[in-house]
Amino acid sequence: MKSEDIPFVGGPLDGRTLPVLTTATGNPPKVYRVPVPAHEDGAGGPDTVLVYVREPVPGGRTVGFVRWRYVFAPDGKAGRNLRWPWSKA
Repeated sequence: MKSEDIPFVGGPLDGRTLPVLTTATGNPPKVYRVPVPAHEDGAGGPDTVLVYVREPVPGGRTVGFVRWRYVFAPDGKAGRNLRWPWSKA
């Protein structure tokens, strides 16, 4: 499988670039979930999942090629609508 280096914006992974496996179409998945286990020091607490949503990089479009990045969704919802930076909507 192929992978692509994708930058992460916001949240605990802010500023990092990680290799992400691409789908059959060559794009990374729309939602990237990072499971975070609870502390093992006996303090307890539930396991959490960090949710990142894919969106195009502003100003990063070249002919026939879209650059992607993942943006942190603090509410944990992945139902954001993608808004293309070059669209009039």
